[in-house]
Amino acid sequence: MEPENQTAVSEFILLGLSGKPQHQALLFGMLLSIYLVTIFGNLLISLAIVTDCRLHTPMYFFLFNLSLVDVFLSSTTVPKMLVNIYTRSGAIPFAGCLTQMYAFHLFGTMDSFLLAVMAIDRYVAIVHPLQYLVLMSPRVCGLLLGVPWVVTNLQSLVHTCLMAQLTFCASSEISHFFCDLMPLLKLSCSDTHTNELVILAFGIAMGVSPLSCILLSYFCIFRVVFKIPSAQGKWKAFSTCGSHLTVVSLFYGTIFAVYLQPTSPTSSQKDKAAALMCGVVIPMLNPFIYSLRNKDIKAALRKTTVGPGLKANLFCKHGQSYPCPPGIQSLSRNRDV
Repeated sequence: MEPENQTAVSEFILLGLSGKPQHQALLFGMLLSIYLVTIFGNLLISLAIVTDCRLHTPMYFFLFNLSLVDVFLSSTTVPKMLVNIYTRSGAIPFAGCLTQMYAFHLFGTMDSFLLAVMAIDRYVAIVHPLQYLVLMSPRVCGLLLGVPWVVTNLQSLVHTCLMAQLTFCASSEISHFFCDLMPLLKLSCSDTHTNELVILAFGIAMGVSPLSCILLSYFCIFRVVFKIPSAQGKWKAFSTCGSHLTVVSLFYGTIFAVYLQPTSPTSSQKDKAAALMCGVVIPMLNPFIYSLRNKDIKAALRKTTVGPGLKANLFCKHGQSYPCPPGIQSLSRNRDV
């Protein structure tokens, strides 16, 4: 590396989704609309779950956490993008860049783990309905949620610490709309071999384990469902997993569609498309997908938005429980989660 390129940088320039001035107003309007819908939709779902005692079950507990993670994930990138477009400046300080990278990988990876945990919940509800309340006890639910939080924080912390030790050269333009691992590594004039190995290791572990859990859970679910003699029974069993399967298909379908293709000169654009879909679009769609055909969510949303039922629902009786698990025995009540 030449001496003149060894000058350290204190801030980076995010090039954004498009460098064409005529696109900025349209991008600002679209991103602002998506962000407002994401925040309003996910917070409304969260409020409905909190205020309706009928939704105080493991299934909706995990949906509540998914909604909050989606809010945080979208808030990691979209507000900064809006500010950059409005001010016509993509500058972001080095510390802010590392913080954004940490948060995006934390909440993005947590999203995939929550999808895996929700698959486990569906497996227990359908394959072991009579033991659902025992197997999905508060302690088990806490572990299923707590362990992924610890693991994802550890992953983000390792990536951030390794990135902070690198030296960055005079070139400070990041060909992305947020600070991500690979675009930052391309700007470093240090040896990034260790970073790349850690990214590969975490990528395999954090990518394969949730997906394997999802596939195994649904393999067991399908085995049980196909043994149900009536077609109506099969349909009710499959309908309880419809929304979850839709979100999983969108999430992993986007990743596979982008990253399983051969490397090309347009790879950076594909990376942007994948990150935009997983980090911005899907968090907006999740509230609609999970509430579209769910009668309990619809009823809770009506009570929350109308108002009269809100006060009554806020005061749940201590220890109140609903013993019928959201599995095969309660498919008529929980049609689609």
